[in-house]
Amino acid sequence: MKILYLLLAFYLTIGAGKKQDDDYIKWKEDRKLTWDDFKAPPQKIGSTAALTTTHLGFSYSMTNGKVSYKIECGFQKSRSWGLVKNDWILKHEQGHFDIAEIFARKLYKQVSGYKFDKNTFQKDLDVIYKSVMDEKEKFQQQYDDETDYSRNKPKQEDWIKKIAGELTANKAWSGY
Repeated sequence: MKILYLLLAFYLTIGAGKKQDDDYIKWKEDRKLTWDDFKAPPQKIGSTAALTTTHLGFSYSMTNGKVSYKIECGFQKSRSWGLVKNDWILKHEQGHFDIAEIFARKLYKQVSGYKFDKNTFQKDLDVIYKSVMDEKEKFQQQYDDETDYSRNKPKQEDWIKKIAGELTANKAWSGY
């Protein structure tokens, strides 16, 4: 069973991409995914067992010389599906959603620490976002590679602990 995830939507510019709120589950510590959240029809893609689509959105604007921004982390129901539905695979898919949250927090930390320059802020924020997203993509791929898409159970358990540790280590930045 090969489990894949799909990284969705990088919204960098003002007004880019309007998402439907009822199609997204905002990440919350006490809200875990269930198979009922996966609304897309399952597809036969090789041996893919499930597909998780996450959204890490970032938008910003400047009004009267002051920059404001918004960070969103969500799970997209209409583009996520499960062909093989068991607790083990669901736990792996939750890991992908949790990783998206880790990087939402890292993005918030970096943007919060940024000293705004009205002449370069757009370029600077785009660079910050791209850097965080590149790191996130590498982390997601490493997760799948090392766990063999959940088939390596000891590595999967190690990664669940690692993800939990990262969430805890970045908890101070959860208030985006």
